[in-house]
Amino acid sequence: MYLIIKNIHIAFATLTIIGFLLRAYWKAIGSNLHQNRATKIVPHTIDAMFLATGIWLLMMLDMNPLQQPWLVAKFAAIFAYVGLGMVAFRFGRTPRIRSLAFVGALASFAFVVGAALNKNPMSWLAFG
Repeated sequence: MYLIIKNIHIAFATLTIIGFLLRAYWKAIGSNLHQNRATKIVPHTIDAMFLATGIWLLMMLDMNPLQQPWLVAKFAAIFAYVGLGMVAFRFGRTPRIRSLAFVGALASFAFVVGAALNKNPMSWLAFG
């Protein structure tokens, strides 16, 4: 059962970043698709399932995330990803701010992936 939930969690992580990139592309080319009702609802559903499967995994493993430094780092990077994504899509006042927030959100997501794969709070930097 653990591997099934883990793979579903990974699938939602993949869908989350694909959706993020797709919305950014639509916004960059001036498409109205980024304003579509489904485009505003589906990402929240995917993100909720991503979070739910992550919590489910923690419960299955009987892990306290506050006792795992790599999970604390992962959660912090997830919050950064969400916050920077909000700036990139909604709150950035200039194209430069939105672009920097977009790049920062991508870097935060990459950090999350590295922390998850390496089980290390240094994420990809642990290989240095």
